Amino acid sequence: MTRRLRFLPAVLLTAAALAACTAQSVEADDPKPSTSGTTAPSGAPGGTPEGGGLTLADAIKKLPVAEEQRAGYERDSFRHWVDEDGDGCPTRQEVLIAEAVTAPEQGDRCTLSGGSWMSYYDEVEVTDAKRLDIDHMVPLAEAWDSK
Repeated sequence: MTRRLRFLPAVLLTAAALAACTAQSVEADDPKPSTSGTTAPSGAPGGTPEGGGLTLADAIKKLPVAEEQRAGYERDSFRHWVDEDGDGCPTRQEVLIAEAVTAPEQGDRCTLSGGSWMSYYDEVEVTDAKRLDIDHMVPLAEAWDSK
């Protein structure tokens, strides 16, 4: 049985993004920054234009929590693998090119051949791009439900 956490991943992702956006400068001899006084950026709920902001914990507490609504979601409403920058390569190929350990050769209409990729999770080398999935950080239906 698969269990699906619905809102928690979005909260954790938001918390990580807030923490990354508000990292304080670190002295050269201090290898790890302190997060004890981390505040949310001024655009966070309750933040002020003057930069006063909230602590990360307080910003997370202010995130709205509501029942998810699937009404109106249609996968076909979201374009798939577009060529956003108009260079002839759709998003999937651009990600494959950017993430390659050994760059693939690029043919007509951005077809890729050769190349290799290293799996971050199990350190396995993959040489067939068709075996690789390029996924959303948050599935579209989950993002829609959590709006």
